[in-house]
Amino acid sequence: MITFVPFQPAAGLPMRRGFLPLTSALSALMLAVVAPATVRGQAQDHSQHGAPAPAVASPSPASSAAAKAFGAAAGTPATIIVAHGGDSVWNQHVLDVARQVKTGAPVEVSFLMGPAAAKTRFQDVVARLEKGGASRIVVVPMLVSSHSGHYDQIRYLAGDSITLDDMMQHHLHMAGIEKPRTSVPMVMTKAIDSAPELADVLTDRARAMTNTPREHALLIVGHGPNSAEDYAHWMQNLRVVADSVKARTGYRDVRLEMVRDDAPAHVRAEAVIRVRELIDLQNQLTGREVMVVPVLLSRGVVSRSKVANDIAGTKSRYVAETILPHPAMARWVESRVREAVSGTAVKAAAQR
Repeated sequence: MITFVPFQPAAGLPMRRGFLPLTSALSALMLAVVAPATVRGQAQDHSQHGAPAPAVASPSPASSAAAKAFGAAAGTPATIIVAHGGDSVWNQHVLDVARQVKTGAPVEVSFLMGPAAAKTRFQDVVARLEKGGASRIVVVPMLVSSHSGHYDQIRYLAGDSITLDDMMQHHLHMAGIEKPRTSVPMVMTKAIDSAPELADVLTDRARAMTNTPREHALLIVGHGPNSAEDYAHWMQNLRVVADSVKARTGYRDVRLEMVRDDAPAHVRAEAVIRVRELIDLQNQLTGREVMVVPVLLSRGVVSRSKVANDIAGTKSRYVAETILPHPAMARWVESRVREAVSGTAVKAAAQR
């Protein structure tokens, strides 16, 4: 369990203006999670976690019917991994995972955006699998969180009765992506969320940062969503992961924060301030540079330059090692497929 560790400045060391003791300062920072203001309805960028995801309390009639049809179909299901998409390097890591997955049936990839989106359209991948004899399909969203506009895009494509906002619909239209015309039943799983495989990845990344973790603090930094509501869901899931990483690595202190990269400029700026404040507070606690690990899916502009620029000048060490590539992610896909076959995928996704 991650706990608040009170900070006491060393004798003769004055507190910097504007800084509170660690317990009080972190408590103040956490107020942002429950702040009533959100950015719903504002224009959003087209990156990985743009539009806020509506809360879903129970499976829709469409998803319930899909689950029944999926359960009634025979045969090992084919799998479609759906990812945001980026440049060729970003995409290759996802394609590599698909090749590593062992389910006993075909595994395909569809990208929502970027240069490869038009070449891997969801409806074309479904048609190809159907032509190849697939009797049912599991759709696995390779996204950090189930609370994002792109997750809702995938729900829409997989046949759920959800209405997309104009921006998310426009993104699909630009790539020529639409709902498939198929009789093959499909079910959709959760995204990565609090999966133990993510803890496996981040544990390895954190261990590689230092040989003396008990002397250092670790900060896990993610992309994050735009709205306060979705931010709270992201943090709730990733705290489970952070707790596991702390227990397995022995870091003196482990925390997490989001840069909210697609949010309006003033929201993102405040998020970056919080990240930098956390680094400063952790540095004061340990007296050592803070290890910073990204929780970003694949290598792109956010991991390579944005996060590095955001924390420039702080007493930290950052290496842009993302979730991919890592063998645990093939195991994660296989786990999600097993959930679908066992009948838990639709329920779990609907109660996200």
